[in-house]
Amino acid sequence: MDARAQNCNSSALPFCRSPTSLPSPRPHRIRIIGGRQRGRIIRFPAVSELRPTPDRVRETLFNWLGQDLTGRRTLDLYCGTGVLSLEALSRGAALAVAVDRSPALIRAVETVAASFGVAGLEAHVADAQAFLTRESRSFDVVFLDPPFGSDPWTWLLPRSMVLLSPGGFVYAEADHELLPPPGAITWRHARAGQVHYHLMRAVAAPMG
Repeated sequence: MDARAQNCNSSALPFCRSPTSLPSPRPHRIRIIGGRQRGRIIRFPAVSELRPTPDRVRETLFNWLGQDLTGRRTLDLYCGTGVLSLEALSRGAALAVAVDRSPALIRAVETVAASFGVAGLEAHVADAQAFLTRESRSFDVVFLDPPFGSDPWTWLLPRSMVLLSPGGFVYAEADHELLPPPGAITWRHARAGQVHYHLMRAVAAPMG
């Protein structure tokens, strides 16, 4: 999840986390729950209001995705601890692009990946919206967990859908249920406490 310590009124910034979002099991550390790195611990800086995606939500998400991500490419635009990118790499992803505005968090993610001996992490200190304007690669999964209470979805969901490979998914967390953008459907939706989490995919264009 993203770290939100300042400038909370900007929807593009990954730094403001609602106190109603689910807490991490232990402060400043979280464990990988699946794949080759299962049980390994991710340690991260004490950034104010950082709330990693809880174990039970990640378990459901990767069950939805089928657990085996061998050869897949993922993009996490508000990566925070980097746990979603590292979970994807643990399950065989070939590339996990992690983006966050916090240099300290990006350094921590890179350090953890190196300590695990995991290849395939590409990390960037960047604003999510600015990063999307210059990114042209396609991805099998795009993870989206912007600041709770912000409303970037009108631009964030459509632009993320453009980057999907055929059959790819956008995963989105929010403090309310989201509607898919035109040309997409909500494939899965669940709620854990105040967190609504969704898996969306593009609708295939009709033959003609």
